[in-house]
Amino acid sequence: MGEPTVPPLAPSFAVTAPDRQLGSRRATPGSARNRRGEGDGGEVSVRIRPLSESHWPAVKAIFEQGIAGGQATFETEAPAWVAWDSSHLEGHRMVALQDGEVLGWAALAPVSERGCYAGVAEDSVYVADSAQGRGIGRTLLEQLIAGAEADGFWTIQAGIFPENVASVELHMRRGFRVVGLRERIGQLHGVWRDVVLMERRSA
Repeated sequence: MGEPTVPPLAPSFAVTAPDRQLGSRRATPGSARNRRGEGDGGEVSVRIRPLSESHWPAVKAIFEQGIAGGQATFETEAPAWVAWDSSHLEGHRMVALQDGEVLGWAALAPVSERGCYAGVAEDSVYVADSAQGRGIGRTLLEQLIAGAEADGFWTIQAGIFPENVASVELHMRRGFRVVGLRERIGQLHGVWRDVVLMERRSA
């Protein structure tokens, strides 16, 4: 089966250079399959900081907005902090802040506990509904990629609903390619959904 057709790419996302202070990759293995894209729009200056438990209420609220939209994830409710924390890589989770407000977040999760896949992770990128189209998703994804490469990851993968055009475009602009279309891979509210499998290789 050939690659799925994806819509033409949107104009470049506007963004300003963020700060970044992140640590090591190590965390308890788990999985995540969620992301949230954004279109192009006005430039916004944000600061990128490591995601901590103190950010969780705002991070969870943004995750719940993505869940409510129906195009970001198969999840139907946000997990508790302990569950989320244990399934995402320490040192590869971040928030975008403006005047102390969390406008978006991103994180990596391992895809397997097997050692041969130690350099493969899956990304999650979410932006608050009120901050969509302002380049925040691009900033977060770029920083996620930079941190992963610095820590020796060789592949970042993403599973995205094909209806989430903004997220597909965002990933393609950051060097991801479409690997294939996983047809009717899961149900959301009783409806079968397809998932576009994308990946970005650094080695």
